[in-house]
Amino acid sequence: MEHKIIFTGPVGAGKTTAIGSISDIPVVSTESKASDEVAKQKATTTVAMDYGVMKLGEGLKVHLYGTPGQERFRFMWDILTIGGLGIVVLVDNDREDPLADLEFYVRAFETFIKKNALVVGVTRMDTKPRPGLYSYHTRLSELGIQAPVFEVDARERTDVSIMLQALLAMLDPGAQR
Repeated sequence: MEHKIIFTGPVGAGKTTAIGSISDIPVVSTESKASDEVAKQKATTTVAMDYGVMKLGEGLKVHLYGTPGQERFRFMWDILTIGGLGIVVLVDNDREDPLADLEFYVRAFETFIKKNALVVGVTRMDTKPRPGLYSYHTRLSELGIQAPVFEVDARERTDVSIMLQALLAMLDPGAQR
């Protein structure tokens, strides 16, 4: 049996890194040199998608797809969610208004989220601890959504694994890593 989970969020939130930290295969990435405002943040950016696979045992695989963070590649978002069971919204707490970022991505994927599971991972809380996780829960509640929110270091397999275990448990309480 195979499942599909989508990672989304703003540029630099850690989508490519998170998929790389949990994937059991080398990540297929469409990183290209950043040529616009993104170049001020980082040298490369995802332009189509990232792809990895997490094996759960007994022939169960989870396909991991990372969306590009830039809105100009939004057409890929709808394509990548086809057949998806859940979504991870990663938010960089060190950005100017991470709660607005959360709201933007939740609204952008609203139709998908209503039919599927959602977890939120907040990166870079070590460098900028505020807003705290409670603020993210509050914003989700204002949007009419209840979802788990985690502090995540996208480089740490354990952090990403815990977040995905929560997502999988929401989809199938018997699913385990």
